[in-house]
Amino acid sequence: MSKIHNALKASRKAQNTSPPTTQDKAPVLSLESKLMLAGVSAEAMAEAREAQGKNGAGFFDYLVRKKEIAEGDLLKIMSAHFGFSLINELPMENIDIEFTQAVSIQYLKKYKMVPVITPSSAVIAVNDPSNFQAVDDLRKLLRIPTASMVLAQQETIAAAINMAYDMSRASAKDYFEEMDEASADELISEIDETADLLDEVSDAPIIKLVNLLVSGAIKDRASDIHVEPYSSNLKIRYRIDGVLYDIMSMPRRVQSPLVSRIKIMAKLNIAEKRLPQDGRIEIKIADRLIDVRVSIIPTAFGERVVMRLLDKTANILRLSDLGMHDERINLLNNLIKSPYGIILVTGPTGSGKTTTLYAALSTINKPEINIITIEDPIEYQIDGVGQIQVNPKIDLTFAAGLRSIVRQDPDVILIGEIRDRETAEIAIQSSLTGHLVFSTLHTNDAASAVTRLIDMGIEPFLVTSSVIAIIAQRLVRVLCPHCKEEYVPDKEALANLGLNKSLLKDNTFYRKAGCNLCMQTGYRGRTAIFEIMTVDDEIKKLVLKTSDANQINELAIKRGMITLQKDGVQKILAGITTTEEVLRVTRTLNRIEDADDIIIET
Repeated sequence: MSKIHNALKASRKAQNTSPPTTQDKAPVLSLESKLMLAGVSAEAMAEAREAQGKNGAGFFDYLVRKKEIAEGDLLKIMSAHFGFSLINELPMENIDIEFTQAVSIQYLKKYKMVPVITPSSAVIAVNDPSNFQAVDDLRKLLRIPTASMVLAQQETIAAAINMAYDMSRASAKDYFEEMDEASADELISEIDETADLLDEVSDAPIIKLVNLLVSGAIKDRASDIHVEPYSSNLKIRYRIDGVLYDIMSMPRRVQSPLVSRIKIMAKLNIAEKRLPQDGRIEIKIADRLIDVRVSIIPTAFGERVVMRLLDKTANILRLSDLGMHDERINLLNNLIKSPYGIILVTGPTGSGKTTTLYAALSTINKPEINIITIEDPIEYQIDGVGQIQVNPKIDLTFAAGLRSIVRQDPDVILIGEIRDRETAEIAIQSSLTGHLVFSTLHTNDAASAVTRLIDMGIEPFLVTSSVIAIIAQRLVRVLCPHCKEEYVPDKEALANLGLNKSLLKDNTFYRKAGCNLCMQTGYRGRTAIFEIMTVDDEIKKLVLKTSDANQINELAIKRGMITLQKDGVQKILAGITTTEEVLRVTRTLNRIEDADDIIIET
């Protein structure tokens, strides 16, 4: 707790310092003046004042969300202005979590504050010091009138809140012990509609268990929940940043009522246990609307469930947020402004292809452009874009929907995925008749997309006439900035990436460590690595001669294409990710021949 003690000491010192005499006083700037000096416009502050209080928005929070000022810079200004200490990490070991019984988690998250109480000190970490009334109420409620305030970032406070309430609340294993041998029907009869999982107070253990699994997954930033039955137990796993983690193991008797509860929430047939079923659930967690896609399949030991979580309140990324180097952002900006042609994004499932396409659409989305998409499923709603949901049950397939789209006078068409020859032919015809078409394919690299289209039965001359660029991508986990550590990689790691030993002299390599903010994984979040192959005249000539992906790839590299692995190495040298991560997602690809020309991202 030395950081807390130092913060208290600094705060008291600032408060006890005698004020300067009138002769020594410098002009005192208001907080708004300091913000303007930091680059925040008067118009932005006026908008923030107008938005203040609406939907729980705060003045400072509005400025950060609108990217008028970075949160770290804002906190430094407020720290100097108010005289409060700024803390980068809140140590959570040996703290008193009794406050969780007296204060609701929603209250602390609403006002972005958390009490850190130990036998020797009491501190309230806040993100917005202007919420003094909420802080005073918290002091009175917890009977800590002398607790000092310190400033901390939102994610630091959120991590501390989640950890404190996780330590205090009963675990899923406690719920298992409450469950008896009652039938699934008796448990299901107690199910009620739930508006907000955080407000759920039902006594039925199975309802508590499902709510705990879903809310825990969202807290841990998981994209999928796996419920997997085996001969002697039921395993729960979360996919976090693209990697599966074992969360817990339950008794087999939990499986039937657990799956039945999920089926009820997804409006599926409880009695049908022999056939696969798909459904969806819309749930609310605090102020976040989560769309859950449910897939259930029968296995030898019972029904297996996978729930994919989509946060519908998440902002659509811009091209600059995808992790591309500036040169490739400029290249992609030029490509997506083409009047016609096909731009393909390739990669395995879960590699971020749809996110890249949405970023491209949001860049060119203007009132004068008619954009129509056909997707399965629609993951994000975009204002000003017509979006069609594929529905095979009524024969609304990609091909059928695409035929109708071209009669809607579109300028830009997005096809969720080219799965068959028919869809590919209509997409090519659309591009040849003056439409810009975006779509995805499942291939290992950019060059293989050409081979895949020709294998579908598309003539090579049609491919070269329509396809203007192919983007291949993968997602790599980003090192946690709070705990990553420097190290010197061994010869084998360098050799696997085709790196020269000389790079060790002028570059720093980092590896994962683990802390509270990253749940001890060493990683927090993901970024993409890309290769962009523009189909120029030389590549067109080669494609007309052969569909060999290796030959096309070699020519593209000679023409200046940066491969997936080389882009990954750039991110390693920039301290963004690790050698293990890049090898994990590109190990099936060819090694880099020469890494001397690598450009380091800043």
